[in-house]
Amino acid sequence: MVASVACSFFFDDELLGEPGMPPTDACALCAKPLARDRDVFMYRGDTPYCSEECRHEQMHLDAVCAKQAARRQQRFSAETESHRGQRQSSKVSVAS
Repeated sequence: MVASVACSFFFDDELLGEPGMPPTDACALCAKPLARDRDVFMYRGDTPYCSEECRHEQMHLDAVCAKQAARRQQRFSAETESHRGQRQSSKVSVAS
């Protein structure tokens, strides 16, 4: 019954209402209630998922978001560099 002690610790001793923390009584992806007698799959610290499938789906979504953020950052950097080049070329030195 060591597993039930771990489960009761996991569910009963949590701090409720802590800002920014997901509740640990439901799957963070599908919101399915987590049963005390079933495995809980964790990802990113203490975010619970009801199944490996939900956890892997979240991992996939995070990977897609990270790739999109990297693309946005590349575009932003390229635009910034382009604007910087335009500003430098518009400054013409005047010879006296």
